[in-house]
Amino acid sequence: MDRQQALETVEKLRQEIDDHNYRYHVLDEPQISDAEFDDLMQKLEAMEAQFPDLVTPDSPTQRVGGKPLEGFEQITHRVPMLSLSNALNIEDLRDFVRRAIRLVPEAELEFVVELKVDGLAVSLQYEEGRFVRGATRGDGEVGEDITHNLRTVQSIPLRLRKPLTLEVRGEVYMPRSSFLKLNEERQAQGQPLFANPRNAAAGSLRQLDPKVAAERNLDMVSYGLGYSSDVTPSSHYDALMTLKELGMRINPHVVVLRELEDVVSYCESWREKRYELPFDIDGLVIKINDRSLQEELGTTAKSPRWAIAYKFPAEQAVTRVKAITVQVGRIGTLTPLAELEPVTLAGTVVKRASLHNEDILREKDVRVGDHVIVQKAGDIIPEVVEVVKSKRTGAEEPFEMPKHCPACGSDATRLPGEVALRCFNPVCPAQVMERITHFASRSAMDIEGMGPAVVLQLLDAGLIADVADIYSLPDKKEALLSLERMGEKSVENLLAAIEKSKKQPLWRLLYGLGIRFVGDRTARLLVEHFNSMEKLMAASAEELEAVDEVGPKIAQSVTEFFSLPESGELIERLRAAGLKLKEEEAEAKDLPLQGKTFVLTGTLPTYSRDEAAELIEDAGGRVTGSVSKKTDYVVAGEKAGSKLEKAEKLAVTILDEEGLQSLLNIE
Repeated sequence: MDRQQALETVEKLRQEIDDHNYRYHVLDEPQISDAEFDDLMQKLEAMEAQFPDLVTPDSPTQRVGGKPLEGFEQITHRVPMLSLSNALNIEDLRDFVRRAIRLVPEAELEFVVELKVDGLAVSLQYEEGRFVRGATRGDGEVGEDITHNLRTVQSIPLRLRKPLTLEVRGEVYMPRSSFLKLNEERQAQGQPLFANPRNAAAGSLRQLDPKVAAERNLDMVSYGLGYSSDVTPSSHYDALMTLKELGMRINPHVVVLRELEDVVSYCESWREKRYELPFDIDGLVIKINDRSLQEELGTTAKSPRWAIAYKFPAEQAVTRVKAITVQVGRIGTLTPLAELEPVTLAGTVVKRASLHNEDILREKDVRVGDHVIVQKAGDIIPEVVEVVKSKRTGAEEPFEMPKHCPACGSDATRLPGEVALRCFNPVCPAQVMERITHFASRSAMDIEGMGPAVVLQLLDAGLIADVADIYSLPDKKEALLSLERMGEKSVENLLAAIEKSKKQPLWRLLYGLGIRFVGDRTARLLVEHFNSMEKLMAASAEELEAVDEVGPKIAQSVTEFFSLPESGELIERLRAAGLKLKEEEAEAKDLPLQGKTFVLTGTLPTYSRDEAAELIEDAGGRVTGSVSKKTDYVVAGEKAGSKLEKAEKLAVTILDEEGLQSLLNIE
């Protein structure tokens, strides 16, 4: 057989295998037996072994392969992967629909309702129909590159049925049968068990060796489009059907409903039926179907206004309180915790639950020895719902919050207007540990390998006392090697992660400092406004409040933090260690749209919406989803719709593509 004949045979085998995968995973209509499918795969493997130059990345034989990675690269999502707001009861669901009606009163709303598969959200990028990379959701803007593991998931096509360029959003999960089998194997090998299928799926996708992920039998359902230059469906349901036609597996239990009560009934019907499924769900997702209305409704900083997750009522159980302890957080908050007799909730073993603060502890009258009802709030955080007072014997012991910090002995103080007791000792060992752990966390400086256990080891050994000391660890390699479970490779990886963290953007450093009320979003806004740590430290409360979304509480907290002498000393030590304390400022002449707000609507002749948005943002402009009096320009293409009408009513300047190019000085 010559090479041309081999090429034709290989392509024919790949097409046949892809078609059978599509019928099995997408249509649920297999046409051949597993043995016949395996025979096709063996024929293809034999041909590729004979003609290795014919092997391509999208060949079905390449789902498992390659060397284990040393770490995960980061991928920036072209369209942010926002998290959904939760409806924890039916009334929350009704409120979501009422808000949507209020925001778009003239629209006829239609809702798509889908099962909320309990897995790990991922984004898949296809270029000309070929799967090129995939990432976790991460912080919504930047995720981890897990392409090597996603390629092992059989229901993810390596080649779409049309050569399109797009980004697919989906949920990777582990079927219950695979989860049970995996835990049985781990138990036989003396390995720790996974708590639930979701944790098992997440752990599998973060394996550095793709062969491990391949053995876990993961699956995926697609639930939407991210970026797409080639596909512009008018509704969410059409988008799902398009994905199905392209070879993506979607959830079969998808309905389109018009009436609120039908949505409520459908959600309620799955409360018990969910246990009949071969995989876990933790609720349903309700989305407004019309994509133009989705754009009009827009998003908040964290979630879309056109979608919501209806979460099933939390599973509850009764157990006994063995003790009540107090945990000290990174800003000194004292939180009472109920230490419980172990009980299984939503697939995990619960041994402790938060009692939140002194007022709630007293209101619920939780005592040591009490039988209590516990649940997982949103199926995640264990909490005590109430005491079963009928089971009291009289031997139960009331608990009083301590007057001193249990970690350092300093006074525990409750400020006026606050519900929490706090320790204000800046060198309290419990706070120091929490602060360093937060600083090194993935959402802040992302120092891989520096979790709570390692931080505690470093503190106990006297190798660090604050976050700046992290950057002195390269000079203490011998001391690190003497620590338990810290071998040569572990130490090298840790030091490499520390060095890499020096290049993190300033907003991550600001967030990592753990200033009260300054989350990652606020940190980004402050850095965008002030550009340098020096300017931020010198800013007054009034100057801080001039920043969008920064109110008096945040401003006061920031000024108080930087007024402390120890804060200034800490920043100087971080500067000396080589961390970025200033963002590069582009020259004003390079930013012709600086400070201008744009809204895009309709289809432009040349640019996709994402390409136009990128051009505007690169030129200093800001793109939002809805038209208001603060909008400077609306860029309108064909089939512009209601945004164009609103712009005309508000006398907002309307541009076509040529007008935008003129503003951008593009000839």
